[in-house]
Amino acid sequence: MDVVPNHTKRRLAAGGVALGMGVRQSRTVDIATIAHGCDFDWLFIDMEHSSTNLDTAAQMAMAALAVGITPLVRVPGPEHHHASRILDTGAQGIVLPHVDTPEEATRAVAHCKYPPVGHRSIGGPQPQLGFRSVPVGEATRLVNEETLVVVMLETPKAIANAEEIAAVKGVDVLLVGTNDLCAEMGIPGKYTNAKVEEAYRKVIAACRNHGKFPGMGGVYDPPVMERYMQLGMRFILSGSDLAFMMAGARERANVLRAVKL
Repeated sequence: MDVVPNHTKRRLAAGGVALGMGVRQSRTVDIATIAHGCDFDWLFIDMEHSSTNLDTAAQMAMAALAVGITPLVRVPGPEHHHASRILDTGAQGIVLPHVDTPEEATRAVAHCKYPPVGHRSIGGPQPQLGFRSVPVGEATRLVNEETLVVVMLETPKAIANAEEIAAVKGVDVLLVGTNDLCAEMGIPGKYTNAKVEEAYRKVIAACRNHGKFPGMGGVYDPPVMERYMQLGMRFILSGSDLAFMMAGARERANVLRAVKL
């Protein structure tokens, strides 16, 4: 049975690095093709820190499926309907913010995976299966295999619980939300602080111990990103559409302002 493969999940399983592009400002489906054309592996469709609504996120997710880039959606909260509705309409994974405990991670899996792994409700034909009529047991197994569950660790409490969170069956990625973590530790914006590196090392070790993948977001200075990737970070939020647009536009304006007339 054909199923749309989760390219990011496969790249991580093969030992590779999976690069994500944040989608904050874009509201049209062409962002999927643009990101794929720029050699990103996954879209980070942000519904927590943007005005993107469910329908717009679903349209972008469907476009991503078609071009071969993994659509992941950061939902705005832990309620089950945030995960189930966007998964039913094309997302291949959920990013759940503010996960501090293994119990919260277990709840995330329950909302994202069908039985026997979780308790996601069965909603009918899946876009990941081309909307074909597939026996329920086969359909739920296939979709479960291609669904990525990403939990965000954004507080000292979450880092302290990294080992227990990584042990939760069904969790795939532990993504350190470095901006919020730094703020919670009282060192906002200090991405090279020893406390950050210590937190990263703890998460990386927990992931290695339990066969999960460590990720980072909020760090966008290339030398610092390189340093943490060399420590073992593999699931990398590389920047956002807004940041890329601002950087390109600023560079062009600077060049043109410098023209001698």
